[in-house]
Amino acid sequence: MSDFELPVTRYAQSGDINIAYQVMGNGPVDIIMVPGFISHVEFMHEMIGYTSFLRRLSAFARVVTFDKRGQGLSDRAHGIAPLEQRMDDVRAIMDEIRSQRAVLFGFSEGCPMSILFAATYPNASRKSSSSGASPDLPIMPAISKRESAGGCRIGVRATASTP
Repeated sequence: MSDFELPVTRYAQSGDINIAYQVMGNGPVDIIMVPGFISHVEFMHEMIGYTSFLRRLSAFARVVTFDKRGQGLSDRAHGIAPLEQRMDDVRAIMDEIRSQRAVLFGFSEGCPMSILFAATYPNASRKSSSSGASPDLPIMPAISKRESAGGCRIGVRATASTP
């Protein structure tokens, strides 16, 4: 892929919703970038540094970005989907690209879902990393105490700085 070429947008079926996603690279590790509050797989490339960040990751991994249901190029949905349904969207993308295990990298609002996915599907999750998570989100205490059937224990470590 040249510096001017962008990845092709594809769609995975999750229930009756089409989820837009893009794939960069073909390394041995799959990294799924779980978006925060807003997502648009094609428009995000307009942000300075975003595409070069993904290209650096794609030098050693297969990097997947996607639009959450109801946002960007994914189908519109009624209301806000629960975390479990959004986890199914990630699972649908993994099935579509034939990914057995992936690293989930959650940003902001994508953090709780990434952590819950790792706890629910420990065999499908290599690791879960989060950036911009808030331990004050209502879901975080429940996630931090959750233990999945596969024995994957999830702990939440919060760091904060004060002025």
